[in-house]
Parts: sequence; structure tokens; C-alpha cells
Amino acid sequence: MKHDRLSAIRQMLYSSGSSSIEEIAEAVGASPATIRRDLLALESSGAVTRTRGGARIADSVGIEVAFQQREQQNLSAKRAIADSAFEKLTPHCSIFLDAGTTVLQLARCIRLNPMPLSVFTNCVVTGQFLMDVPGIKVTLIGGTLRTENASMVGSLAEDMLERLWFDQLFLGAGAVAPDACIYSLDEAEARLNEKMLARASLKTLLVDSSKFGKRLTYRVAALSPEIEIVTDDGIDPSWERRLRDVGCRPLLVSPQDSAREAAR
Repeated sequence: MKHDRLSAIRQMLYSSGSSSIEEIAEAVGASPATIRRDLLALESSGAVTRTRGGARIADSVGIEVAFQQREQQNLSAKRAIADSAFEKLTPHCSIFLDAGTTVLQLARCIRLNPMPLSVFTNCVVTGQFLMDVPGIKVTLIGGTLRTENASMVGSLAEDMLERLWFDQLFLGAGAVAPDACIYSLDEAEARLNEKMLARASLKTLLVDSSKFGKRLTYRVAALSPEIEIVTDDGIDPSWERRLRDVGCRPLLVSPQDSAREAAR
């Protein structure tokens, strides 16, 4: 029962960001004294940070600070998308997590609910976030550090991908343009993303609805039936039809439903 309660507390804080002891106690059906003891245990494991009168999900250190502004944009949608993507994971498989902030939310899900996985990533933050999680083997792709995105890019990273194959790829996107193509702000990032798509059996694009209809400089790839899309239900209906026209079957998730589920 304690394990279930700790899991419920982690999931609630993951969805809300932070909560008071009273809110947590009411949500999980325990006394405030019990919640205080639980939060001490969760803080000692690095899962949460206690605050005055409550707690919040712990941030990893270092480069992740650079993500904070982008990570907070459409946060509830990103977390709902990540929750749905987490359900697609299979224990003991190999996955690649790219350097998008929505994909980082999936890494948070994995940290909260670990399972045996071989995780490959070009994101320094994701590597830091998962490096001490039991059962997770993390491989960080080498290359040139792109500080704007805390990502490894360049010819060394591309060469390493050529020697690897992944069961699942979870890819973010800077934009999905009217031509039904994925775009990136950075040339090296776009080239590496294209390589990722060529080296995975299952390809899932994790992108919140605000990215549709925008265009950035560098084309990654065209959408196709091979690429599954998980987005939030704020997507314009015309885009939902457009995705179906190119053979994609978008999975729409509701941030409100995800938040209610976490609070139960």
C-alpha cells in the first residue's frame, strides 16, 4: 500500500508541478503526518523536492536549467502526450529519446515508473535525468554539443547512429509545416533527426498542437504512415484531417483527463 501511495504522490506532483501537503493527503486518502513521512522518503530518493507546506517534482541539475522556459510552454499538453507515449513502452526494448522538451517529459515518466530499458539519447539532460534509475541502461550519443538544446549533433553522432538500430524512436518537432513535413531550427539537428527516423522500427512523433501550421528553416522529413503522431486535442480539426490524408493516424490526448487521472 505504501508503494502505491508513493507512486500516486509522484504522479500527482508530476502532473501538477507542485502541491500542498493537504492537497496530496486529500488526493491519496492519507493523513498529513503520513504524507510528510512519504515526502521525506521521496526526497531522499531524489524524486521530489520538499517546499514550505508541500512538495514539487525534483529538477535534475546542470544543463536542464536551459530547458526550463521551453519546457513550461504548453506543459499540461506535453505531460499528457508523454503519459500516452509511456503506455507504448515495452520492457527490455531499446528506445531512442531525442532532445525535444515533450520527449523529456517521457523521460520523467520513465523515471517515475522505471522498467528495464536500453535508452539511447542525444540529449544531455535526458542522460542526466535517467542515469541513476534502476534497470535503465543509458547510452549518450557522442558528437558536438549544441548548447541551445543541450543536444549532441554532427558527423560523429550521425556515424554512431549508422551502427545502431532501435525498437522505438520518440521524436519531438520544432514545427509541422503546411506541406506536412517536420522542420527544425537547426541544420545539424534536422540532419540527425532524419537519421533517427531511418534507424528505428517504430517511430512516434510527440508534438503538442501549437507546433502545427508553423514552419522553421530546415526540413527533417515528410510525415508518412510509418510515423505515429501523439498530440493533444487542441489541434485544429483541419490539421487532424490533413494528417489522416497523408496516412497518419493521430492519437489525440486530453490534458484535463490526464490531470484528473493523476489526482485519483
